[in-house]
Formats: sequence, structure tokens, C-alpha cells
Amino acid sequence: MPQSEITPVILCGGSGSRLWPLSRKSYPKQFVELMGPETLFQAAAKRVSGATDDVRFAPVTVLTNSDFRFIVTEQLHAVGVDPGAVLIEPEGRNTAPAILAAALHIAKENPQAIMLVAPSDHVIPDAAAFHEAIRAGLSAVERGDLVTFGITATHPETAYGYLELSAPSDGQPVKLSRFVEKPDADTAQSMLEAGNFLWNAGIFLFRASDIIAAFKAHAPDLMEPVQAAVDEAQVDLGFLRLAPEPWAQADDISIDYAVMERAEALSVVPFSAGWSDLGGWDAVWRESGPDATGVVTRGAATALDCKNTLLQAVGERMELVGIGLDNIMAVAMNDAVLVADMSCAQDVKKAVTVLKDQGALQATQFPKDHRPWGWFESLVIGGRFQVKRILVHPGAALSLQSHVHRSEHWIVVEGTARVTIDDDVRLVTENQSVYIPVGAVHRMENPGKVPMVLIEVQTGSYVGEDDIVRYEDVYARK
Repeated sequence: MPQSEITPVILCGGSGSRLWPLSRKSYPKQFVELMGPETLFQAAAKRVSGATDDVRFAPVTVLTNSDFRFIVTEQLHAVGVDPGAVLIEPEGRNTAPAILAAALHIAKENPQAIMLVAPSDHVIPDAAAFHEAIRAGLSAVERGDLVTFGITATHPETAYGYLELSAPSDGQPVKLSRFVEKPDADTAQSMLEAGNFLWNAGIFLFRASDIIAAFKAHAPDLMEPVQAAVDEAQVDLGFLRLAPEPWAQADDISIDYAVMERAEALSVVPFSAGWSDLGGWDAVWRESGPDATGVVTRGAATALDCKNTLLQAVGERMELVGIGLDNIMAVAMNDAVLVADMSCAQDVKKAVTVLKDQGALQATQFPKDHRPWGWFESLVIGGRFQVKRILVHPGAALSLQSHVHRSEHWIVVEGTARVTIDDDVRLVTENQSVYIPVGAVHRMENPGKVPMVLIEVQTGSYVGEDDIVRYEDVYARK
């Protein structure tokens, strides 16, 4: 078969609560360096970029939300991936509307385009084997099938849905008999022993025209609102914002429920070369390659007389020590610590719910607040003051703004800042400071080629993030 070009579609949303505290709603697991210097999102994008002997990829299309749009482009740029399009969902509506929106957008240019749809937070160590599986699936796509990828089960997992094969497979596409919901432990064991059930990875391969036709046949109510959201989409700083009003009318439903469980032309490509959705800290421990005693340590973590344990320390001033632990996962950050039995990995999500009910900011907010220009973190918060560390990327600038309730002192500790205070514009270098009075119209920029870091001391009757009046903003924020 001649090599076909494939358009990758990466779904990049989610709340990431099962890997709390390192993954949180404001900065979920796909953007975090969980297992090395690359994030899961970066690894996913690199995996479906360029060309190999097996496949040739078009520029990637990403679906994400407004909060993550600049994180997406920043992380793609860091690994040399230039996206073809970044579609912004006005609100999360699950995978069916997202995939349909991507298909309708891609079909405008080429209805016969072959789409590979994949989540942004999966671990697939062997990219070459994954490409071979994609190439195997193309034969089914050529005859008009919708293709999904099933993972060879290695243990009786109750956290995944399953796919039942109609016949044995040697790695080539096989007709799908049925989808199976997440089973109980006994059912999962029975399916593992049967040998013809695979984990449902939520990865798909199909022509844009074929998946659109499947939506028209099996989920027609989604067509009108999603089509309108795509047709009325607005370009914003290189992103494509789907229209919010029609998008809000689309059902919140997964692609499996909306289409896949009802379609007939379905094939499965088995994949056995290694995969994980990192659905809990037990999965992180497993994928990290425990040592001979079953111990995994990351960051400034020390294990003494431990076994079958994960110790992960995150933060510049963090030291984590475990002594005599067995089957324990401990993740320590500057603002939150998780300690649990490994068997309770799926209960972390429940803990996040409890923290939300208690009003704890740590439930959803990451210590570093990522912005288009860089990030900041609060070091100290008092009744009438706050101290922040702020990093500004080379060439980036904050908005021209003023505050009603607070004044600010800026002390540059790395790099050089260009500071505007009303009509005064000056350069402030390392170990220099500047004062911004209440009400002054001001801006900070990084004119240099290295990151600029400063310490900001806010004082006043109110130091909340919403005490801001913007006059100009290169990122078009309100």
C-alpha cells in the first residue's frame, strides 16, 4: 500500500484529578513532567509528527480549552512541533463533539483526509511499533471502516473499558464484536483468561468523511450545533475559537456512546508493545520501572528499607524521605502532600472532591499560575500583602494595566526588564528595583534573549488577581 498522509488530532482537555497533587484542574497531567523532561503532551505530539517508513503525518490539530491554549503552543514550540491548527472549545462537551468538530474542520480542506485521534496523556514508549499499528489499520480505513486500537491486557484491570474481538488477530485489523463497560474484578479476570478482549485505548483512525457520515447516521442531534460552531468559529491570535452559543447546545457525550457502539463498520487493531493512560499513581510507579525492591524515587526523594513504593518530591526546597514503607505512594509538593496505600490509587479522585468541598485551593489550583507570557507563583500571602516570583519569557510582555487597591515593588533577580510606569519607560537590571504606586498605568516586558525573573511585593487593602484594569494586551485578554 502506498504511504498515506495522516492528520493527527490530539484531544487536550481533562482535569487530571487522579494524579493529584502534581496534576490539577488548572494544570493537568498532560502538561506536567511526570516521568522525565518531556510532558505527556509533548511526547504525544512528537509521536505523530514527521514521517517514518510506515506513516507520514500532516501537521497536528489540537483541541483544547481557552485556559490551556498558550500552554499548548509553548510546549509544542519547545519540542519543535508546529501545529496545523489549535481549536478552542468554549466549554468541555466530551469527546464526541470534539472529534466531530475536528472532522468538520479538516473536511473543509479534504473530506478524504485520514484522521488519527488520540488523547494527549497516554504513554506509548515504542513509537515505531505504534506507527506499524497505524499502518496496519489503514487497510480497514481504505474499505470505509472506523478503526479503534485495543491494548493487549496484561492484568485484570477494572478501570478500563474493553473491546471484544470477533476473531483472533496477528496484529492486523479484526472486526469488533462489541464494547464492554468497565467490569468488576471477576469479569475482568474472566475476560483476561478468554484472550479475545482488549483494553479500549480511546485511539481512533478513520477518514473524515466516514466519521462525519457515522455521526449523521447515529448521532444526528450533534450535527447542527457542532457544524454551526465550526462555521461560525473566529480566528484569535492564530487559534480557532469555536462559536460558544451553538457549541453549548451540543450534548455532552463520548464518542463511544454517540457513534462507536452503534456503528457496524468497526475494526480493531491489537497493540501489545506497551501502553498506559497513567490513570493513577500506581500506573506511574509501574511505568517508571521499579528497582529490584519495587522502589521508584523521583526528585529529592530517599527510600530507606522500603519496597513496592513510589516516592516523588516536587519543588526546589523539598526533601522527601520514606523509611520502612511497603506498597505506599507518597508525592510531596510545597503546598500539598499525598500519602496513600498503592491499592487506593483510584481513590485520589475522591480526595480531590473532599478538598473542593472544603474550599482548599490546592484541590484545583497549581502552585505556578501559567500565563501566555510565562508564570508566577505566590511565595507568601498575608492580610495586606503578597510576595510573588514571576518569570517572563524572552520577548514576552504583560498587559498594560493598573490596580485600584494595591501598589507593587519589583526586584529583578535574573535578566533585564523593560518597565513602563505612566509616561516613564526604563530598563531595570539584576539587583535593581522599581516602585509602582496605586493607580499607575504600568507594564513589564522582557526585551532579552533569556528568561527574566523578578520578585514582586504587593501591598494594599486587596491583592486578588481580579484587581486589574487592562488597557492593552498582546494576548487579547479582557
